[in-house]
Amino acid sequence: MKFEPAKLKTPPTIIKAEAIVVGGGAAGCLAAIKLAQSGYQVIVVEKADIRRSGCLAAGVNALNAYIGRGKVPQDYVDYALADAHGIARRDLLLSIAERLNEQAAWLESAGLPILKDQDGRYAERSWRNVKINGENIKPLMAAAVAKTQGLNVLNRCRATHLLSDGVTVYGVAAFSPENNLFYHLQAPATIIATGGAAGLYRPNNHGSAPNRIWYCPFNTGAGLAMGIRAGAEMTTLEMRLVALRCRDTLAPTGTLALGAGARQVNALGRPFEGDYGRTTSQRVLAWRRETEAGRGPCRLAAEISADRREELYRAYLNMCPSQTLKWLEQAGPEPRPESGIFAEVEGSEPYVQGGHVGGGFWIDTNRQTTLTGLWAVGDAAGGAPQKYVTGSMAEGVIAAEDAAQYLQDFGRPAVSQTDQGRPQQLFQEALTDLTAQLKPDQALAPGRPRLQARDLGLALEKTMDLYAGGISAGYRYSSSELVMAATMVAELANLADKLSASSLFELSEIWELKERLTVARSLIAHLESRKETRWPGFGEYSDYPQIDPEFECFVNSRLEDNELKVFRRPMTRNNTYEHHR
Repeated sequence: MKFEPAKLKTPPTIIKAEAIVVGGGAAGCLAAIKLAQSGYQVIVVEKADIRRSGCLAAGVNALNAYIGRGKVPQDYVDYALADAHGIARRDLLLSIAERLNEQAAWLESAGLPILKDQDGRYAERSWRNVKINGENIKPLMAAAVAKTQGLNVLNRCRATHLLSDGVTVYGVAAFSPENNLFYHLQAPATIIATGGAAGLYRPNNHGSAPNRIWYCPFNTGAGLAMGIRAGAEMTTLEMRLVALRCRDTLAPTGTLALGAGARQVNALGRPFEGDYGRTTSQRVLAWRRETEAGRGPCRLAAEISADRREELYRAYLNMCPSQTLKWLEQAGPEPRPESGIFAEVEGSEPYVQGGHVGGGFWIDTNRQTTLTGLWAVGDAAGGAPQKYVTGSMAEGVIAAEDAAQYLQDFGRPAVSQTDQGRPQQLFQEALTDLTAQLKPDQALAPGRPRLQARDLGLALEKTMDLYAGGISAGYRYSSSELVMAATMVAELANLADKLSASSLFELSEIWELKERLTVARSLIAHLESRKETRWPGFGEYSDYPQIDPEFECFVNSRLEDNELKVFRRPMTRNNTYEHHR
């Protein structure tokens, strides 16, 4: 699609609703549906197209959060807490676990094929997950959204600002690069359901294949950045996710490990996974230690039948077809004589997100953030790792129920008479911020080379990779390196403010860079503040290489007067953390 120089349609389009959902992924879809079914007018703001957006765009072959036969929700809480080495919220985990199977049933009712065993029960890959044919999971969810009355979707619309005075959220500012429109979206309730942040670090396949990564490359940390700038409290960003994945394709390894019983082996053929522990971070650590000791390359290997191998091929076609294509390419035109299957493994670049690990908004049990009228769910919500698809959906439902109660308690709309002019004032401030860099004449000056967002994006990736524990640094970082990273990120942020855009499409690229820079700044501060190494596979603090009991707590942060304040929240005795409205 060709984007012309900006010819803005004025004035900005004002849309009023009772609830706004930012992000049309799994959590956002369920939150929007439940709110609309409660009788409220809902707008979903999706920067792509809700039919194929976010982490589930390509599909998935299992529901990785499920309470299997013979287990109870508390078993899932115990598993997630142990995997996070103690840094997780029991209240959030339990409220998710109690609703996991309901979400699987909802997906099946929406048309998702969930595989069954010979007794007609869900086919379990382990006690925590079930097998599905999920290449069309996102279109099925989008179709359910389309059927729901009172629910409207703004596709290809980028949300940029929470209209907040630091206490209350009144709506969202957004723009459409496709239609050259700015939107002023007003609602007393807003749910952030965006993805986490990829693109902060240089990936494995940089250069000609920069988007060949595991996490969705278009997850720029938008919702996190909106919350940080608005003064919302964040938690556990330092618990980065480094995913152990198949080399080159970055395909998930769980299908091989759980579905085929594959084990990690080194170049000598020796299994080594149990030598380092079995949590998610320890499996990454195992690969790294073996490789650094000269016993690489490492791989996942299993002896299976030809029929089982074909089943694995189909499973990866449901979520990462490139892995199946790689296997077929390696096999050549003739059938392979051996019965085994393997995939070389490697660690990904680090990500910030709340679906697999614990980074995101600090929320109460009902998923409301520290800002009134704002909820966070899914990858944007912190404190509850291992939630995956069904856990994110469960959070969407919990937030929708609480938002509906909030609207009922405070009236429709839930804005006092003295606040009537506040949304318009906040939107004008956001619009001024956005249009400051929209300079068609300057941006299109002939013969003048100009700095572009992608140039600064590459500089950000290199900076984080070298000084904030990226792949080339072996996921290690030190205090002095983090100081360097913070200084360079601040310089890049200053340069980003000087970029100019000739269209709203280019403005979108600039804004993505700014979102990543905002998250990177907070991440560095969190890494520096947790003076221990609790998740060595995800990152090692060279100055503090051991676990320190003093940090059996949450590291949180909040932006105040453009100063990032980092502080600790202790584990409470009853494991509940509520905000007072």
